Amino acid sequence: MSIKFDISVIKFINLFEKITRASVKDVIVKENKMTFIVNEGNLGKAVGKGGVNVKKLENMFKKRIKIVEFKNDVCEFIRNLLLPLKISNIYKEDNLVKIKAEGMKIKSILIGRDKRNLKELRDTVKRYFQYDVEIE
Repeated sequence: MSIKFDISVIKFINLFEKITRASVKDVIVKENKMTFIVNEGNLGKAVGKGGVNVKKLENMFKKRIKIVEFKNDVCEFIRNLLLPLKISNIYKEDNLVKIKAEGMKIKSILIGRDKRNLKELRDTVKRYFQYDVEIE
């Protein structure tokens, strides 16, 4: 499955790579947040010492920045997406990935108001893998 970028997204990726010197796999742009997905092993370079690159990018884009390291294993990728939340277990069952959250508070954060966070998580996972996501 190929991902198509428009001109503005390509500009964001080029600026991100120029500042951080880390290679970007994808960027997801929302109203007030940008999620950069970097290739494996580039997370430290992308964040920078003390988060200096993240702060610089937040000031430039005037949006919150989240940087996620891509993994070829869907469970590890989801765990990276959900950091810093405490997830007790993530496992695959057929074409479904089940996430077991520690406590109702974390479960409610995962689902979000009107299931917004769950929908974003499902959309992001489906960009790379043929799995659906369910929260227990």
